[in-house]
Amino acid sequence: MAETETMVQVTDDTFTEEVHDSPLPVLVDFWAPWCGPCIALEPALEEVAEAYAGKLKVVRMNVDDSVETAGRFGIRSIPTLMLFKNGDIAETIVGLVSRERIEEFVEKVVA
Repeated sequence: MAETETMVQVTDDTFTEEVHDSPLPVLVDFWAPWCGPCIALEPALEEVAEAYAGKLKVVRMNVDDSVETAGRFGIRSIPTLMLFKNGDIAETIVGLVSRERIEEFVEKVVA
């Protein structure tokens, strides 16, 4: 997955800066390029990132490239979506979900 204008790829090295230090709530997608459901989730995440631009940051972390952070958060299944507010985990969803479900998830911290 290439970095886009609306979604940033984060790594072990950039996670603190991009997620914990963000003034906005952050939706983190823990994924891998070999994961079919992860690839299927990408368009919905792009749409959510565009819809909530300025209110929410959406980032993706490849768990194969960033095993330290994935391990720290106990990521066992992907895709896993974690929603951070003020650097803390507010909510977590595991598995492929609809855009509508992601928006319900996000509204808990954006509203």
